[in-house]
Amino acid sequence: MRQKIKEAEKFINIAAMSTIGAIDMETTTIQISKETKEKISSLGLKGESYEDIIKRIYSIAVKEQLKQFLMSEEGFVSIEEARKELNKKWPRSK
Repeated sequence: MRQKIKEAEKFINIAAMSTIGAIDMETTTIQISKETKEKISSLGLKGESYEDIIKRIYSIAVKEQLKQFLMSEEGFVSIEEARKELNKKWPRSK
């Protein structure tokens, strides 16, 4: 369970970092095909730069990964199993 919490914190930190403003950030040029450029452009809103579009897509992707991670059944413990473990560790007094 603690491992799952640590993994969730990692996703949250990534999401938080992606929302920090681009103050004095260096820029770079990436090469993409015209087809990819058109696909990215089609996701944009009026007046939005490619930088804005890509950041928005990235933010959505990070949230989706976090959702999939939190909803996965990996490391899942059923309520019944959790209750059995609870009763073993802290039996009720009668």
